Amino acid sequence: MTHQAKRREIAVSESHADFQDQLLLWTQRFTAVSFLTSNAYAFPGPPPHAYQNLVACDAVEELDYCPNYISELSNFHQRNRDWIFGHLSYDLKNQLEELPERTDDRIGFSKARFFIPRHLFIRKNNQWLYCPHASVANPEQVLKDIGQTEVVDSTVSTVHLKMRTSKADYLRAFETVRKRLQRGDIYEMNLCQEFYAEHTDVDPVSVFRKVNAFAETPFSAFYRNDERFLLCASPERYLSVQGSEVLSQPIKGTAKRHPDQRMDKAEFERLKNDPKERSENVMIVDLVRNDLSRNATRGSVHVPELFGVYSFKSVHQLISTVRAELPQDKTVFDVIRASFPMGSMTGAPKISAMKVIDEVEDFQRGLYSGSVGYVDPDGNADFNVVIRSLLYHRTTGYLSLPVGGAITIQASAEQEYEECLLKAEAIRNLLGGDSYL
Repeated sequence: MTHQAKRREIAVSESHADFQDQLLLWTQRFTAVSFLTSNAYAFPGPPPHAYQNLVACDAVEELDYCPNYISELSNFHQRNRDWIFGHLSYDLKNQLEELPERTDDRIGFSKARFFIPRHLFIRKNNQWLYCPHASVANPEQVLKDIGQTEVVDSTVSTVHLKMRTSKADYLRAFETVRKRLQRGDIYEMNLCQEFYAEHTDVDPVSVFRKVNAFAETPFSAFYRNDERFLLCASPERYLSVQGSEVLSQPIKGTAKRHPDQRMDKAEFERLKNDPKERSENVMIVDLVRNDLSRNATRGSVHVPELFGVYSFKSVHQLISTVRAELPQDKTVFDVIRASFPMGSMTGAPKISAMKVIDEVEDFQRGLYSGSVGYVDPDGNADFNVVIRSLLYHRTTGYLSLPVGGAITIQASAEQEYEECLLKAEAIRNLLGGDSYL
């Protein structure tokens, strides 16, 4: 018997749009918040999102970063048998693969942290449910308070982003990666850079609402840990576990949407048939297949879709789907231990690529390239890839926008640099900034 039985299910009568906005604002009284939304996006093939929205806040109990974290997290979940929400920072890799530490993380999210929420809200089949923890004395009053929350459209303060990496430094880093590719140390690597602003004063909720409305991606998240915020508009799934079925959907390949239907269709077809994008995608698919095979039932790892092109509000993406079956003695925590961080944000071979990343990148990724998600009482789970995201520390005013792209032997330094600028441009424009400083 799980804690699921201890959580009442109370139907919420408010309309979806109003309640979602009210709920997001109401959660700001708590320092632990995980607001996950699919933006009603449905992938053409199964499995769809198990939930349209999951909102968790106010930690009853939490497990912060510690030695042997994934094993401890598995024990934490097994002991409580409740919903857990949280994050895995990219830098958790240092524990999983015994890689060296870096200490220049300016946002400061813990390397990993999960919590059991006092308040849990689920939206499925267009119906909101409130599933309070047993410690909530008056759930009806909670719903009344949310319903009385006033939704105000506040303006987003103008933020001018700086470039941490000059073009000359990026080209030097690219050249180092190219030499490693030529030497055969790696055959693909994700090279990232950071755009940032210091001493800013922004309203995280307003920024998230603006970014989310622009992107409407299926793995978007507003995530808060004390005064640290993740404002995420990710289109990418790292890992889903539903029963015995495991699924990963790596993205490699991006094309901009066009308002002109003919031009938009041309971009769709170009992405679908681009040999460079397909080469990058299949390399990561092979890596994911290998990662999942470490725990999967023998012979169950397969690729039901290779090079699927999916259209989102602002971009087309080249997405492949890898599936596997788990034997009864394996759980989502075993899969995470064997597959994190995700290959789409590292490269291949994974450990070699991560070593080069630490050598050439001039900032610590932190939660960027990591994941946020949940595990339910029965071990079902869904995790995103933290990309297309702003990270913000409200006390220091430090705002970070990391972006990156895959480098292969066919890559052009100038084109990859321009692609990074393009990926940052949309969010920069939403913040009201002009040219990079």
